[in-house]
Amino acid sequence: MSQLQRLTIAPAQISGSNIRLTPEQQHYLWRVLRLRAGDRLLAMDGLGHCWLVAVEPPDQMQILEEQIPIAPTELPCSVALLIAMPKGQGLDDIVRQATELGASQIVPILSDRTLLNPSPQKLDRWRRIAQEAAEQSERQFVPTVFDPQPWGKALNDWNAGTCDAYLCEARGDRPHLLSILLSARRASPSTKPIAIAIGPEGGWTDAEIDGAIAVGYRVVSLGRRVLRATTAPAAALSILAAALEQDTSSIG
Repeated sequence: MSQLQRLTIAPAQISGSNIRLTPEQQHYLWRVLRLRAGDRLLAMDGLGHCWLVAVEPPDQMQILEEQIPIAPTELPCSVALLIAMPKGQGLDDIVRQATELGASQIVPILSDRTLLNPSPQKLDRWRRIAQEAAEQSERQFVPTVFDPQPWGKALNDWNAGTCDAYLCEARGDRPHLLSILLSARRASPSTKPIAIAIGPEGGWTDAEIDGAIAVGYRVVSLGRRVLRATTAPAAALSILAAALEQDTSSIG
């Protein structure tokens, strides 16, 4: 099953044993993938459900097998990436990489140093990118891409009361994220949600860091080098995924 192409659908597209295709999906299946009548693929709803289907040009797929089991690819716990929006098209790559690396939620942040003021079209684009990246990386779930929100509002939802919260800061004598995570795993493996916050070009302001600490964030480092705003999210999520997916019995 893992070798079959995957397509994310909306639950509303299902009607009985058939799945109606959108014009965009028709173009993708017939023009891009060059599928033919009877070819099989996996239809995913982005909520953990999967169906084996056969394509029926021009506008539908037939369900052959419902709720089929597939190999788990999700992280052991939910991970929210709170990302201060970089300028230009940087968030396109961040959304794609965060999805591939297992983030469950992507929260664009309007920080004090954020220059980008995204349009609704930008948000739609980021959500499409997340869907495409989830299909490519064979995820069961498509990450939720939230509307951009101010840092203060985000701290009301993602804080030590709801998750294990970490804020990445490039400068200062901060403990490394990996050492913090491994120490926590040694002490007591947990499936509590995690929030990881990454700042903008120029970093977080002192007031933003103080606000995060006040609601229980641990300020951590990603290493000795100063990373670009578009590089740091991938580094942080790679560290998180490595620590979360490691067998606790092998942690010395």
